[in-house]
Amino acid sequence: MATKRSVGTLGEADLKGKKVFVRADLNVPLDDAQKITDDTRIRASVPTIKFLLEKGAKVVLASHLGRPKGVTPKYSLKPLVPRLSELLGVDVVMANDCIGEEVEKLAAALPEGGVLLLENVRFYKEEEKNDPEFAKKLASVADLYVNDAFGTAHRAHASTEGVTKFLKPAVAGFLMQKELDYLVGAVANPKKPFAAIVGGSKVSTKIGVIESLLAKVDILILGGGMIYTFYKAQGYAVGKSLVEEDKLELATSLIEKAKAKGVSLLLPTDIVVADKFAPNAESKIVPATAIPDDWMGLDIGPDAIKTFNAALDTTQTIIWNGPMGVFEFEKFAAGTDAIAKKLAELTTSKGVTTIIGGGDSVAAVEKLGVVGRQAAPRCPCP
Repeated sequence: MATKRSVGTLGEADLKGKKVFVRADLNVPLDDAQKITDDTRIRASVPTIKFLLEKGAKVVLASHLGRPKGVTPKYSLKPLVPRLSELLGVDVVMANDCIGEEVEKLAAALPEGGVLLLENVRFYKEEEKNDPEFAKKLASVADLYVNDAFGTAHRAHASTEGVTKFLKPAVAGFLMQKELDYLVGAVANPKKPFAAIVGGSKVSTKIGVIESLLAKVDILILGGGMIYTFYKAQGYAVGKSLVEEDKLELATSLIEKAKAKGVSLLLPTDIVVADKFAPNAESKIVPATAIPDDWMGLDIGPDAIKTFNAALDTTQTIIWNGPMGVFEFEKFAAGTDAIAKKLAELTTSKGVTTIIGGGDSVAAVEKLGVVGRQAAPRCPCP
């Protein structure tokens, strides 16, 4: 069993009576009344769970929701129970925690074909730190592991990576397998020209992504908070913008690597700057080379959007990972929104393969309601 990699390779002999820890991505949007506004992610997890139940397994289901700081009631998974129960055709049992004595008792009492939903794993800071003791506690109630949470699979958290040290076999769910197969094909043999758009706040979190993409892409577009480290590395004034001082040499070396490999590296030519980090901040558009001293860059400017769109018009395959600005603030969401709309347009009108990944990029696309127009699954970058 240890060599099997997909849940579809497991039979009744492997699963009947076994407790299976399933890490799903149930991070669905909820309104102020705690009602689900889009159940896409829940529905996407159903085939794997149903397969396990039909083989007589006992499913212990785990997920995160939102970005809680400790136990936060509005990020509880409890509102998901009715819809999950309806889609699975079983009464899903809800735990008040994701580890501990109550969870152990509920898991032990699960019948074959039963489902236990654990509370939000991110209520514990140990989840995102991939704490081995926390992972061990999560794993202690199960016999084997299935990961069907592709949107978070690129993060080494306790419920996505740590538990695999304690549960064997550890296999991919159907959703994970489908998107992995697609991603491997799209990236290993991309239709050219191939572009990558990488955003997000810090260079340090995207080093691996950028370096691996430099070996494959024709065009690399950078946005988000990380660009100010690149600007400072080139000697530009960046005001109060976010800069990783210890990554200036790295930024310079990435620019040189792109040049050496013949990759067209595009940084924004203009920036939307703000006088403070707030949704109601004063803002103005300035050249990327002239950010005023007491201002900070929070989005890419209109000229940058035009330049990026023109470059994307030449492509056949695009990977996008990370927002262009602080898109949570409406005033600084224009760059991210423009990229999302452009990718939707290229997918539908020109058949361009678009792969969108990372929670923030997916959230931006979902916010604009263009997610159904993407031809490719929403995947994290390699």
